[in-house]
Amino acid sequence: MKKILITGSTSYIGENVVKWLANSSEVYDTDTISVRNKDWNKLDFSKYDVILHLAGIAHVSTDPRMKEKYYKVNRDLTIKLAEKAKSEGVKQFIFMSSIIVYGDSSSVEKVIDLNTVPSPSNFYGDSKLQAENGIKRLENESFKVVVIRPPMIYGKDSKGNYPKLAKIARKTPVFPNIINQRSMLHIDNLCELIRLIIVNNENGVFFPQNAKYVQVRKMISQIAEVHGNKIWFTKAFNPFIRLLCPRVKLINKVFGNLIYDKNLSEYKQNYRVRDFKQSISLTERGN
Repeated sequence: MKKILITGSTSYIGENVVKWLANSSEVYDTDTISVRNKDWNKLDFSKYDVILHLAGIAHVSTDPRMKEKYYKVNRDLTIKLAEKAKSEGVKQFIFMSSIIVYGDSSSVEKVIDLNTVPSPSNFYGDSKLQAENGIKRLENESFKVVVIRPPMIYGKDSKGNYPKLAKIARKTPVFPNIINQRSMLHIDNLCELIRLIIVNNENGVFFPQNAKYVQVRKMISQIAEVHGNKIWFTKAFNPFIRLLCPRVKLINKVFGNLIYDKNLSEYKQNYRVRDFKQSISLTERGN
């Protein structure tokens, strides 16, 4: 049996990973812990095979007053946890990073491959990248380090941009007919990849995504179909959106392009347990 400690006891990913692994409770034994205070430092890590570190500041902020906190939580805390894990004999440390280490989405096609150099555009992305670099230096044969850089994660009760788009899809009769491409990842696909990474005792950097790229227009259409809403797609707004996309972050997040090369996201076993249509149905209806 694998004993796993998950930081971020109330995080969206953490709650879903616990549920996912509970389907095989005879194989995985999970504990969760909050790292908001220093009590975590008193816990004996030696009884765990794996630390899955999910805790951190997830939202992107440009407020300079938040900069120190981002580095303190996303970088410094991550490295301290990894150091403690290594010193107490934990075999595998899994860190949840983000596609944001490559910068923002773009109004033109932006494909990330193995040759793409990370270039964070804010201190959220930079704090994640510095955390990655800090824990990689700790790796050796007996302490394996895993970095996962997921794109936008969605699923039932998810936070972030997806629920905002879903609300639009349920209510609006008109939506811009913009053709863009985004890498996205359903929560179940992420949970299954994490399970496989643990089973196979992996190390390295992973770039998971759904099997197909997502166009926001098609996602809106699929969500609307689930709820019986009909939407008319028009190109009338396209010139304004293209003008504003490089200037307005929210519009860039919705209509910009940001994708992983599909080869980058392949794995030796299938972790994509949900296709796009099924994932939208599960997200919107829970079935």
